[in-house]
This record gives sequence, C-alpha cells and structure tokens, in this order.
Amino acid sequence: MVYIRKYSEDSVYFSTTSKLPSGAPSEQVYHALDIGLIINSKTGVIEDISATLLTEETRDFLKELIIGFNLHETDLEVLLNRLKFRYFGYAQKAICVAIKHINFNYLKYKGEI
Repeated sequence: MVYIRKYSEDSVYFSTTSKLPSGAPSEQVYHALDIGLIINSKTGVIEDISATLLTEETRDFLKELIIGFNLHETDLEVLLNRLKFRYFGYAQKAICVAIKHINFNYLKYKGEI
C-alpha cells in the first residue's frame, strides 16, 4: 500500500531552483537544485520539504532542520543561520538562496510585498 501524506486546505506548495556549485555530485545528476516547501498559510509553519539532492540522509537532515520552522513567528535569518551552522554540504549556499526565494514568493502570496 502506498502512503500519501495528507495536507490541510491551508497548505500551499512553493518551489524554486537554484544553481548548484560546479563539481557537486547533485549538480552532475540534476544540473540545478530544486527545493519545494509546503507551508501552512494560516500558521506559517513549514510542513514538508522536497529537494533534488542525491542522498536520502541529506534530504532527511534538511527535513530535520527545516520542517516545523514558523515563517510568521521567526525571522528567516534564524533558519538560514541554522543551515549555515549545521549543514556543510556542497549545496549549502544554493539551499539558502532557494529558501530566500521561496520566502519572497510566499510573502507575495500573502500580500505582504
């Protein structure tokens, strides 16, 4: 049986791409990083993340760092600093750029920009 996660009616999905550094293993397979965030638009909580990164461990670690972060209550810099101090993979900068872009699009969606 296939498990399909259910999201609330308030959940919205945003994705973007970001350039991976030359020589990164993911860059050789995907050519760019694609990050997707599912955000609860009522609460601002990031409910899930997808990322075109090669290893399951990397994706799981990013989920641990990102899921549950509240964009309404906490400055985005807190999340970016968490990534900068705990994730030292090739894609660190690309991930931060992608999250900034998604946050910008989320704020536009919310009518705050």
